[in-house]
Amino acid sequence: MFLFETNVGAGLPVIGTLNDLLRSGDKVNKIEAVLSGTLNFVFNHYKGEQSFAAIVKQAQQEGYTEPDPRLDLGGTDVMRKIMILAREAGEKIEMEEIENHSFMPESCMKGTVEDFYSAMEKEEAHFRELYEQAKNLNKKLKFVAKYENGKARVGLQHIGLQHDFYHLYGKDNIVLFYTDRYPEQPLVVKGAGAGAEVTASGVFADIIRAASI
Repeated sequence: MFLFETNVGAGLPVIGTLNDLLRSGDKVNKIEAVLSGTLNFVFNHYKGEQSFAAIVKQAQQEGYTEPDPRLDLGGTDVMRKIMILAREAGEKIEMEEIENHSFMPESCMKGTVEDFYSAMEKEEAHFRELYEQAKNLNKKLKFVAKYENGKARVGLQHIGLQHDFYHLYGKDNIVLFYTDRYPEQPLVVKGAGAGAEVTASGVFADIIRAASI
């Protein structure tokens, strides 16, 4: 028995829910999701008062980021997660087939982690502009992953008040499954998607599940 629930959404029952849908004869037509607790934390806390780099540093100190935060900020972590969900849904897909509309300046993605933070400080005007654009439209910034018609993509989006992603706070994740049974009103899995305790609980649940079979 090989279980890996915490690969997507920490302790949230994302993969289990997807597998239950498929095992019961449903078909997944579209997945829309916010899959990075790190990025959701960062964009929920960045208001242009503290620097963007300082907010990312806070996320790292609180244990939400990968050891190299560029995997989160550059979209690689989200690409991996939507690939996992697409594969679980039956799609044959590789990382290089996923579109990544990154918001990070190239200067921030070179060198060491220390270089990364230094470069972000220098690019503060870029991040402030992203925030101001969304604010002026009365929208929020969310890094969204989408899978549909055999294709997957990730990128930063402006999210309006009526969208399911608008009221997504802290380090929460959310996954919307649109299936044959849930064609218009999706099945929603939502909750804390990063952090040691929730991730550990998901791993522990998998161990108990494997041991009881």
